[in-house]
Amino acid sequence: MSRQVEELLILTKTYPSPSNRYRETTCVAAITRTGQLRRLFPVPYRFLADETRFKKWEWIRASVATTTADQRPESRRIDVDSIELLDERVGTDDSWFERRQIIEAHVIEDFYTLEERRKKSGETLGFIRPKAISSFEITPAKKPTWSDEDYQKLAQDGLFDTAEMRNRIVLRKLPSDYYYKYISGENVYRHKIVDWEAGALYWKCLRRYGESGCLEKFRYKFETEFQKKDLLFLMGTTGFPITG
Repeated sequence: MSRQVEELLILTKTYPSPSNRYRETTCVAAITRTGQLRRLFPVPYRFLADETRFKKWEWIRASVATTTADQRPESRRIDVDSIELLDERVGTDDSWFERRQIIEAHVIEDFYTLEERRKKSGETLGFIRPKAISSFEITPAKKPTWSDEDYQKLAQDGLFDTAEMRNRIVLRKLPSDYYYKYISGENVYRHKIVDWEAGALYWKCLRRYGESGCLEKFRYKFETEFQKKDLLFLMGTTGFPITG
């Protein structure tokens, strides 16, 4: 295991999943000062101390290490106790000019090219710009609620829990899965959206509009509002788009 300290710009994170060791974990995508993409895992984000709970497009400093358990080139195991917020964010001025400059080198021509690169080099992260969106699909989750085993993981106590941690609401399971069907290059793909913000948007719509109006508002965001923008997908190993 090779460990070093890196400064990392947070790009996005996945919706959490139950974990035996950490109760719940999320996978975080980031980029270094030298322009290398990073997959940071495991991150028990909701259980981080306030002073280390980073936001998207915020620079942090942390100790990270390669690991034999995950040999994908971009993957690093992060020491969450070492996280330091640098009070530096990349803004949205000039139509996200600075953000675009940072990630432009990682925008791949299409998903096929990304997959071919993965087969040759093992690299698993990259952005693609879909040629067109065919549809946005919402399907019921195969298991709409956590299993007893998952719930036990989520409800376990930690030895050094603060009062805030002990009172934290147990992670809710999303009742549906969300997919973009899109055209990339000469092919049509259908990939699942696993972005944390997509899940958070669903719960926000449910609170605001209730069950009767929730999915309509949620669907509008993905089918209409997001498609008015220059939409990029940050793709992972299995090719899932993370929006935003």
